[in-house]
Amino acid sequence: MSNVAGKAYGMNVVTPMRPWKTWINRLLFMVARTQPQQLGGLLGLSIIHFARWVMIRRDQWPDLGQGKPDIENDYMLFVSNFNGTWDQYIDAFSDGIPNGLDLFWYSSTKYPGSIPITPFKNYIRANQVDCAYYYNATPGAAQRDIKAALRVWAALDDLRARHAAMTPAEFALAYRRAFIAVQNDLPSHGYAPVASNDTQNADLNREALIRRPPT
Repeated sequence: MSNVAGKAYGMNVVTPMRPWKTWINRLLFMVARTQPQQLGGLLGLSIIHFARWVMIRRDQWPDLGQGKPDIENDYMLFVSNFNGTWDQYIDAFSDGIPNGLDLFWYSSTKYPGSIPITPFKNYIRANQVDCAYYYNATPGAAQRDIKAALRVWAALDDLRARHAAMTPAEFALAYRRAFIAVQNDLPSHGYAPVASNDTQNADLNREALIRRPPT
């Protein structure tokens, strides 16, 4: 599947909005930016790498030589990257910030609401656009894996900066303390279950390139 790379899944959803309703969503987005605490349920979902809603007015579509398109609706573009399955993500979204989802998609045509979950999933599936190509720089790592690696990096960088001024005994003590502090961040992350044979083959084909020694 083209929108899966390792553990990560790339989602694009495009939903139409009647132009006379677009200003309502613009107002809701402005309010949401001033009250980020209302998105606490979204920020707490560790499976999400990135999520963004963008409003595209009908006069903003580019002319790439085909002529200016004649479009009746404005559109909401939702872009997200996450690890886990499609169903897990939609379930977590609906459970975590149902009111926020209803506000962000308020103006979208035929939006059924985030609860109950089945009509919401059907709506997302009907308006989802699969990626022709999806690249993920760390396909074997989820959001937690990246954060863990950054904590290990910070601990090692701190040791590097201090070791020249330390005796061997002092450095050994500092090393043991640093190791204890990051011991829960050291497990190997590995890959999730294979999403498709194409994805697995792509990962295998680029293995030699990833592991080649620097020149």
